[in-house]
Amino acid sequence: MKKIGRQLFIALMLLVMYVPILVLIFYSFTTSTNIGSVHGFSLDNYRTLLANEELRNMIAGTVLLAFGSAVIATILGSVGAIGNFYCKGIGKKYISALNEVPVVNADVVTGFSICIALVIVFGIDKSTYVPLVIGHVVLSVPFVYLSVLPKLKQMDSSLYEAAMDLGATPTQALVKVVLPQIFSGIISGFALALTLSLDDYFIASYTKPATFDTISTYVVNATKGSQTEIKTALWALSTVIFVIVLVVVLCMNLAGKKSEGGSSYEKAR
Repeated sequence: MKKIGRQLFIALMLLVMYVPILVLIFYSFTTSTNIGSVHGFSLDNYRTLLANEELRNMIAGTVLLAFGSAVIATILGSVGAIGNFYCKGIGKKYISALNEVPVVNADVVTGFSICIALVIVFGIDKSTYVPLVIGHVVLSVPFVYLSVLPKLKQMDSSLYEAAMDLGATPTQALVKVVLPQIFSGIISGFALALTLSLDDYFIASYTKPATFDTISTYVVNATKGSQTEIKTALWALSTVIFVIVLVVVLCMNLAGKKSEGGSSYEKAR
């Protein structure tokens, strides 16, 4: 009975999470303008998504921002995790503790504080996109740090010193020994940073230029307007994003299983 109860609970949670998404996907292939009534099936929402220049520019700008900020955040977070891992002294614990504060801090507080610090205090013009990029980097760096640090802890900490004892320079030891050991954590951190940037609303709304919209800010503004064609096209956009995320997750899981199988085979040999 306990096993059946656990299975029912898991099934219920999956329904709660995925049924709303499946409903949205279903309506993205209809001519309906409101959820609740079906008037016919069509691909007009996807045609609008591809044909509307405003939507295309918004998506391209969001993706470019996400990739750019994710690359910067991955570099900073990985360097910070490596530095703290090899750091000695009491400061090591304090750095880890301080890194956890932005993770649990509300995004609205982070966005508002970045806006005050960069725009008001330092006088940086929001039209330069600098506050927006910095905001997304600040949002993502702690999560990259937390993705890389466990991989460092799984690694033998003496490998770096051993490589230098064998004649490698510090840079060579880092690139050829340490980075391959934590590469999966770096990839996970990059993927997480990319997702956080694509999903962010509060930081972007406080720091973005007036003429620029991310997917999140555009969706919020569109739902307040009266452009029905744009609203329904956003259903199609949500479907495309969900399918892409699903494919990426499946590919990462398959790659992880193959790597685990390969390592198990090597150990057996």
